[in-house]
Amino acid sequence: MKDLSYKTESFTESVIREMTRICDDVGGLNLSQGFPDFDAPEEIKKAAIDAIRNGFNQYPVTFGEPEFREAIAKKVQDYNKITCDPATDITVTCGATEAMMSTLMALINPSDEIIIFEPYYENYGPDSILSGATPRYVTLYPPDWNYDKDELAAAFNDKTKAIIINTPNNPTGKVFTKHELEEIAELCMKHDCYAITDEIYEHILYDDAKHVSLGSLHGMEDRTITINGLTKTYSVTGWRIGWAIASERITQRIRKVHDFLTVGGPTPFQHAGLTALAMPESYYEQLASGYYAAREFLFHTLKEVGFKPFLPRGAYYIMVDIDDLMEQLSAYDDFTFSRKLIEKTGVATVPGTSFYANGSKGKNQVRFTYCKKMDTLRQVREKLLSLV
Repeated sequence: MKDLSYKTESFTESVIREMTRICDDVGGLNLSQGFPDFDAPEEIKKAAIDAIRNGFNQYPVTFGEPEFREAIAKKVQDYNKITCDPATDITVTCGATEAMMSTLMALINPSDEIIIFEPYYENYGPDSILSGATPRYVTLYPPDWNYDKDELAAAFNDKTKAIIINTPNNPTGKVFTKHELEEIAELCMKHDCYAITDEIYEHILYDDAKHVSLGSLHGMEDRTITINGLTKTYSVTGWRIGWAIASERITQRIRKVHDFLTVGGPTPFQHAGLTALAMPESYYEQLASGYYAAREFLFHTLKEVGFKPFLPRGAYYIMVDIDDLMEQLSAYDDFTFSRKLIEKTGVATVPGTSFYANGSKGKNQVRFTYCKKMDTLRQVREKLLSLV
């Protein structure tokens, strides 16, 4: 029989979602996959139910319901300082995941390269392969997850088509500063390339960290594709509503790809999104406050157990160094450690190598998520303390 696609031979299924399946099989506590174990706000759920009852159940406008695109444009003007035309500059997608894939397919030609910071959200590697891009990786170094300016500059060349920036970052919790984004912007303009920003955790910030959108910086207005969605901020990861914001020239191409990938994002959830995007400022303050408490609880628990956690400034993940516990669990790498941890404690995590192109960089790391109820985290604490 003829060979199947060679592209699919070069990456695996999601390690994060594999760890969730393993966790579910043993009835464990899932600190691997980044979805809340608490419910979305009542008013947002009610808005979705009302939308279904009011007949918003057929195909939407392919690139997004007009009212929803208008709400997105207002939101990004107010919070992100990005000015965009909802008629020409916004594409509503099936989650930020599809927004990223549609964007890459709209940009990439054979031999193009894209720059990705590592550790990275695991989708970015397969995304680059599926789009036909060649990835070049620039390392973020713990404990503060800073990049080396010279290494970043060296990654750019005549083949560079785009750079992907995830801020706040999954898995590290790094929040790129305005100064860092200005350095990146300067390189993008120097090498005439695009920036794709994944800003899905933009409202989950700690320790006075500030979210800055690269697309708001002078000179980057027409070079930046800003990706976001409802899922993380409003705890509706199953709704799969995201969007990509870009200049009309780029958006025309993203919309073409999106049309033939998924046709449109779920209609009732787009209408419920109007309620989500109209939430008061107090909602975002409470969101960050709740995750701050969860971060503090898990961070200090991990230190007490013997992990070496790196304190995140955004999102809801903690990367940890596992060197001091490897021998105790009879583990020889991050994968065996993660499996042994589930066996001994019932707590699921994600092996660090799944976030690196060069697996050797993550073999002594794992990632925990803390988008969980405090009751769940207290159970996690009790289970992990059995290792002490």
